[in-house]
Amino acid sequence: MKPEELFDDSLSDVPFIAILRGIQPEEVLGVAASLIENGIKAIEIPINSPEPFRSIELLSKEFGGTSLVGCGTALSTNDVQRAIDAGAGLVVHPHANPELVDMSVSHKKVVVPGVMTPTEAFSMLDSGATALKLFPSEMMSPTSVAALRAVLPEDTRLVSVGGIGTANISAYWEVGVRAFGLGSTIYKPGMSPAEVSDAVRPLIELGRSLREVPEKVMVS
Repeated sequence: MKPEELFDDSLSDVPFIAILRGIQPEEVLGVAASLIENGIKAIEIPINSPEPFRSIELLSKEFGGTSLVGCGTALSTNDVQRAIDAGAGLVVHPHANPELVDMSVSHKKVVVPGVMTPTEAFSMLDSGATALKLFPSEMMSPTSVAALRAVLPEDTRLVSVGGIGTANISAYWEVGVRAFGLGSTIYKPGMSPAEVSDAVRPLIELGRSLREVPEKVMVS
């Protein structure tokens, strides 16, 4: 399956990527199982978490056949290579770095670099990015995203990350965002699988209802 197909498939039920920043390897399988049972099939372990590559390895072995799992906050080629060696199918980074995108593309991985401007967005698409991470979303209003989307190729996949929750997901969906990275909204270090399930349940209901929301692309 191509990276674009893997990305789309992992978000076909609910359009969420779970960002488990700070999770410990001994906790990761239980929390991930809770997320997957609720419908979230894309899971990111930020590299600034404790023993991130061990967590990625555990997730990849247990859930890699049915879910998209990998690393976030990748800042160097060493980060990317270690994540790939651990079994990552997903590589996310907070900035527009063509070298990191090229590396992930060469390994046929789903790669989602962070962008804020048209220049960064087009540069990352030219490098072969699977999707574009709009980060931090607190600094990009839905109106701004609509203006950016209006000049991008129609099939560009956009992921809003940073300050995303039930209060603003629908507004970003209306302007063409089709995936959302959820961090502290659903997981904080030390939360049990049951607590994660409770936190994610309202979001799951919202996520499954989004496709009924009409799309309105606003251009400023």
